[in-house]
Amino acid sequence: MTEKASLKKLSFGPRRGYYAQIGPNNKFYKAPAKTLKMFDDYDLIYRTLCGILYNYVPKSGHPGGSISSGKIVEGLLFHTMNYRISDPDCLEADILSYAAGHKAMGLYAMWALRNECARVADPSMLPKEEKKQLRLEDLLGFRRNPTQETPLFKKYRSKPLDGHPTPTTPFVRLSTGASGVGVTTSFGLGFGALDTFGKKSPFVHVLEGEGGMTPGRVSEALATAGSAQFYNIMLHVDWNQASIDSEKVCRDGKTPGDYVQWNPAEMCYLHDWNVILVKDGKDMGQVLEAQEFAMKNRNSQPTAIVYRTVKGWQYGITGAKSHGAGHDFCSPEYYETLRPFEERFGVKFGPFACADKSAASVESAFFDALMTVRKVLEDNRAIAEFFGKALASSEKRLTRMARRKRPDAPNLGAIYGNDIDPEKIPAECSYKPGDSETLRGALGKSLNYLNKKSGGAIVAAAADLLGSTSILTAGKGLGEGFFNAISNPKSRILLTGGICEDNMGGIMAGMSTYGQHLGAGSSYAAFIAALQHITCRLHGIGQQARSGYDGKPYNPFILVCAHAGLKTGEDGPTHADPQALQLLQENFPEKIMITLTPWDPQELYPLLVAALKKRPAVIAPFVTRPNEKVFDRAKLGLAPATASIKGLYALRKADPSKKPYHGTVVLQESGVTNTFIAEVLPKIDGAGLNMNIFYVASAELFNLLPESERRSIYPEKLAMEAMAITGFTMPPMHRWIMSEAGRDHSVNAFSKGHYLGSGQAHKVLEEAGLHGAGQWEAVSRYAAFMAAKG
Repeated sequence: MTEKASLKKLSFGPRRGYYAQIGPNNKFYKAPAKTLKMFDDYDLIYRTLCGILYNYVPKSGHPGGSISSGKIVEGLLFHTMNYRISDPDCLEADILSYAAGHKAMGLYAMWALRNECARVADPSMLPKEEKKQLRLEDLLGFRRNPTQETPLFKKYRSKPLDGHPTPTTPFVRLSTGASGVGVTTSFGLGFGALDTFGKKSPFVHVLEGEGGMTPGRVSEALATAGSAQFYNIMLHVDWNQASIDSEKVCRDGKTPGDYVQWNPAEMCYLHDWNVILVKDGKDMGQVLEAQEFAMKNRNSQPTAIVYRTVKGWQYGITGAKSHGAGHDFCSPEYYETLRPFEERFGVKFGPFACADKSAASVESAFFDALMTVRKVLEDNRAIAEFFGKALASSEKRLTRMARRKRPDAPNLGAIYGNDIDPEKIPAECSYKPGDSETLRGALGKSLNYLNKKSGGAIVAAAADLLGSTSILTAGKGLGEGFFNAISNPKSRILLTGGICEDNMGGIMAGMSTYGQHLGAGSSYAAFIAALQHITCRLHGIGQQARSGYDGKPYNPFILVCAHAGLKTGEDGPTHADPQALQLLQENFPEKIMITLTPWDPQELYPLLVAALKKRPAVIAPFVTRPNEKVFDRAKLGLAPATASIKGLYALRKADPSKKPYHGTVVLQESGVTNTFIAEVLPKIDGAGLNMNIFYVASAELFNLLPESERRSIYPEKLAMEAMAITGFTMPPMHRWIMSEAGRDHSVNAFSKGHYLGSGQAHKVLEEAGLHGAGQWEAVSRYAAFMAAKG
């Protein structure tokens, strides 16, 4: 047992952030009684609308958190934020990002109700284009597929509203809702705004719950924002103590939590945030006071406002049971939730009377309920006009602020301009035969060249591997040291919490989404391909949705799969992972992901630029650690490095007029290809083998070529005969190697049926049978097989 004399109380060290509490006394700001009455009416309508949405999906959505966060969002939209309802895409406007994507029901209800207030009060303030509004009629599309065919959905051209937010909805910048990704990407938006506008940057308000703060990447993101001083971020925490499984998520006073032993205020304060605890988040006066206090007490740190709330407040189901569930369809309990609205406004929702419960009948009743809400706002114009005036005031405040990009803000467009050409390799990114260069080094130099051309539009990060993966070079000459919004804002190197691939991916994706930067994060391929997979998917979903909304090309971020493959052999099978490519290559919809697998440092610049010009959502270059010899491609009769931009290209072609014919070899991965060129190619020449030799530099770049060009480069008959040599796994080669015989003759990292051991690169290749002798044995056996076929 520990002696009492040795027990000490551990307290936080010095903080740059402050801690404050807001209670019922209204010491800092007291909202007028009329204002509070208007907000009470609005929140009643909002809660009722949430209940209607859940009922008529039917029985789908998350009413609890949508309802408990309502007053937080109402305060932001109608009191605190500066934005234009007329322009959802305004770059200089404040942003509200629902990191808590499961509150999408609330987002849609709030957006539609805001739109309706503007329509009733002054329709001229609304966007002219219908797609930039979220109307009450659009709520017919809640959790509906674009193929929905019910009559009113078609009649009113309702938007299909995804179950978690996506940027097909106006004012939504990101796809969120998956395992903490919304926080990290929202903080990336914050960086994008901060670095673009400087001291007058827009605020990014991020809505999350305490359950959504439990993923590790959220702690990593809090550390990044606190350490780098992202002072334009405000995190709004709906602390209701209920998740899907637990009613005691966090420690609360002396009561231990089921999941974690911190509360949201402690977690944010630990990471050096300003923290404002609102004792009663159901009290609109306290909510407004907290937001006023935060805006009037800004300093160099980001701010978290933590609101104590009740999940499902006034809904009839509270706590964990209200997270993803609600009342039965048109049940007495559902109609009881409508009663306060009916009594306040003197209306009656008609009961659902259709016996068939067909989709069309349910939709008709849903529409009638929405029109009842519309009539209430039309009959009670004072409510709509109060909030319409608030929207007009928000727009006026934004205009008065005159936010402008800082004079030396990055120019990302320069990277996509005609001056950057994948077939014109600049001297800074060129290497002479006989030179020695790493692929990671060549990538760093390519990023640095583009960064200087764009005035610092590329921001680089790594999982504590900046120098090791050479991505540190990307920021060379653009501001030394690490980025800090206060002390070192010119640096293009951002620390993202340490060994934190999860958070790094979200920050890079979020800043790229803002549209003024290109985020590039690096780590071992073994880790980053897996750990950033969710972020890649959500970024892809978001970019696809955004492009569908505004017609603009995607904003990519770069996922650097460094120290890739077997040439990282000294680190052993835990790090030298051949499986990473299989997680990414051709594993996403078209134009979402482009993987790059160069073998020659000369290929880095053309491949990277070719990929950027295609504007995918994610670019994933696989680069190795050791030095590579730069071969004299012309002397060896190999295609030039710029041929790599086709994705698949012939290093050499067989002579069709010459017999015998020895088939087709397809190579992928730097280690095996350098070995092939150095040790196997001379033997092929010595033996007089008549072979096609292809290299896969990017499966996705090849896929984006016109079909006729693809067939010309690699006819199907070649795929039906070819064998593969790859330092990755075999599945990524299956589209090139389509016959059983070809696959039987192929060699890959797992050909021996086990994970490989540690050691120098050449010894690991030898264990896999991918060393020079092993490759030659496989090629000669295959050549003999092809010659025998005639």
